[in-house]
Amino acid sequence: MQTLTVIIPAYNEIHYLEDAVRSVAFAQQIIVIDSFSTDGTFELAQSLGCTVLQRKFDNFSNQKNAAIALATGDWILFVDADERVTPKLKLEILATLENPKHAGYKINFPHYFMNRFLYHKVDRVTRLVKNDGVHFTGDVHEKLQVNGTIGQLQHFMIHYTYKGLFHALSKKNSYAWFQAGMSRDKGKKATIWHLLFKPLYRFFSSYILKKGFLDGIPGLALASVNAYGVFSRYVKLLLLEREMK
Repeated sequence: MQTLTVIIPAYNEIHYLEDAVRSVAFAQQIIVIDSFSTDGTFELAQSLGCTVLQRKFDNFSNQKNAAIALATGDWILFVDADERVTPKLKLEILATLENPKHAGYKINFPHYFMNRFLYHKVDRVTRLVKNDGVHFTGDVHEKLQVNGTIGQLQHFMIHYTYKGLFHALSKKNSYAWFQAGMSRDKGKKATIWHLLFKPLYRFFSSYILKKGFLDGIPGLALASVNAYGVFSRYVKLLLLEREMK
């Protein structure tokens, strides 16, 4: 029988963590890697029977790679504290592990925004992988390196993407600083093209190409927030270039 380890990164997620852990209770091992939470997340994870590792956050890849080193399962499933494995997805994962045809599998993630799931704004992210030399690279929007082919699971993972508009904007700003720093380190420069046309294209892509318009006002609002995130990234890159931060 193939065994499964679930890895959950967390920081001040006391209101979300318990439901996430309970949704993956079918796993043989659950690792919570905590970035020194101050709201009781660490203690809650211990009380739920998880393997808990505390590590000072430096970037997303290093945080998850530290947890991978403790994984004992044949397979690893990565779940955030604000995500839930549905009963249907659980059954699909268990069936897949009985007869895996790939070294990793993507899972569908509809965005949650303005109190509803946006099923026309779906990310497909590799989250279930064979524990065979897997590791993450990149500081933000980290990429999972897998030794083998990638398949696709059919059922959704519930993801409470944004707790509200201000949370969405805050996340975009936080990611923008990481991305701007990476771009600066690679010698990239912010131009008028980046500041004007890339945000417009992101809006067009989110709202038209990915059919966000079918999700009504929430789809329009999220497309706008996504465009703002791109604009914010290049404004911050400009600030870094001019040593104004």
